Amino acid sequence: MTGSMKPMLLSEVEHNPQPSPHTDLIRRMQTSGAEYPQIWHLFAFRPAATDHLSKFTQEIMRGEAPLSAGIRELIAAFTSYHNDCPF
Repeated sequence: MTGSMKPMLLSEVEHNPQPSPHTDLIRRMQTSGAEYPQIWHLFAFRPAATDHLSKFTQEIMRGEAPLSAGIRELIAAFTSYHNDCPF
């Protein structure tokens, strides 16, 4: 954990990642001291159960849509800011 990030309330999830791309991302972010979305711990804990969520998010944020990917990113960042969570 870094700076202002609070530990998850599910320490079993946070401390038992399985081999996955999200586990690699978490380790890189922790090593660099950067903040990252806490949901990555859930994705790393049960990759088979959460892979569809990751694909869904990428499609919503990057797929073809009436709003550009940049505008969608801006909306997500604004929402995250108001929910007091890192984007």
